[in-house]
Amino acid sequence: MQDELVPEQGWVAPILRDEFPGLAIAWTDVEGPSGKSPQPVRKRLAELSDRFHGGHAVHMRERPIPWAYRVFFRQIGLDPDRTRTPVEELALQRMKSGGFKTQSQLDDALTIATIETGVALRAFDRQKLEGGLGIRDSAPGESLEGRPGELPQGTLVISDERRPVGLLFGATAGGRGVQPHTEGITVAAIQVKGVPQIAIEEALWLVTAVMAVE
Repeated sequence: MQDELVPEQGWVAPILRDEFPGLAIAWTDVEGPSGKSPQPVRKRLAELSDRFHGGHAVHMRERPIPWAYRVFFRQIGLDPDRTRTPVEELALQRMKSGGFKTQSQLDDALTIATIETGVALRAFDRQKLEGGLGIRDSAPGESLEGRPGELPQGTLVISDERRPVGLLFGATAGGRGVQPHTEGITVAAIQVKGVPQIAIEEALWLVTAVMAVE
């Protein structure tokens, strides 16, 4: 049942908590590996594609949760019409390809949960994380593994207890992402002001439910 899922609540650096009230991160663990989606998941994805037509995409940004991410993007200096929020990026891909294309079971689960709830989700290899997840700004001289150069100071990142594991909205650090052989997966939901806690819990529950389909 959905109400049985109690996500872990991450930390947010105090300076960011003060600057961006409502910013939070929560996560839950699911079992891997993430192989080809079983037929029931592919069917669900196809049905979602049929329900999600052009009108949905046009009016999506007006819905409360997608709008909340658009507002936050502007607050952190991103133009949501150029750097799209996660749900709007998926909507654009659906319009371009004519449907939500099946990938791995995890990718399909993330697509379903994001489109259904509007919540921004990320996935990491649980075995490559050290401690819990949080949100902070990058330190001087800090870099993101697998990407050249240093991060601009103050870049918002998702971090474990030792290092950044991904940009808040963007690239995942090298070696921290989910691979076909990954056995344990941590799925994180990024919450911003205007996104209710129940939506965060629903999004994480949907991922776990789709990953459990055989």
